[in-house]
Amino acid sequence: MITLDIFHDPICPWCYIGKTRLDRALEARPDHPFAIQWHPFQLNPTMPKEGMDRLAYLESKFHGTEGALKAYKPIIDVMHEELPQADLGKIKRTPNTLDAHRLIHWAGIEGRQTAAISSLFRAYFKDGRDIGSRAVLAELAAEIEMDADAIARLLDTDADVDEIKRRDTHARERGINGVPFFIIGNQHAVSGAQPTDLWLNVIDELAERNAL
Repeated sequence: MITLDIFHDPICPWCYIGKTRLDRALEARPDHPFAIQWHPFQLNPTMPKEGMDRLAYLESKFHGTEGALKAYKPIIDVMHEELPQADLGKIKRTPNTLDAHRLIHWAGIEGRQTAAISSLFRAYFKDGRDIGSRAVLAELAAEIEMDADAIARLLDTDADVDEIKRRDTHARERGINGVPFFIIGNQHAVSGAQPTDLWLNVIDELAERNAL
């Protein structure tokens, strides 16, 4: 197997798009060689713990309503075509994702990391749920057959907070300054939400090399 390291944030729309495109390639090539490992990267590490009103956040980040609309138009266009189930209008809060990354970390210990990420993307982009809420995170844990009570108890502690922050810092020290970001076999870097065809070509090329 070849490790495919993916750096992401569950509120990043391009990460959602990138995962969807990668998933389509993996489904088309079920014998793909990838062992996928997800890594934390907070887009807004200084976000207040309780998050922010979505509109206020976008206007602050993109210098007003016009800037926000301009920045999000490409995202809206792509989602309309590739992810029609997404509904950005339902999102009312932009959360701090530290706790979501902790849930993903614990899900990885149980072999449910990708399931956790899929659940978080759906909850946020499709249902507009506040994935900074510990109650919501516990509910999502239950949906992927984790122990919701245990997760709720862990979330009420500082368990693995330092670990998530350390890994986030390490990613930045490696030169990663945006997500999604992919590293294939600890050698080749791929930045951004690449099209499905690119991943199909990568998988096919790896298969050809292994056949030699």
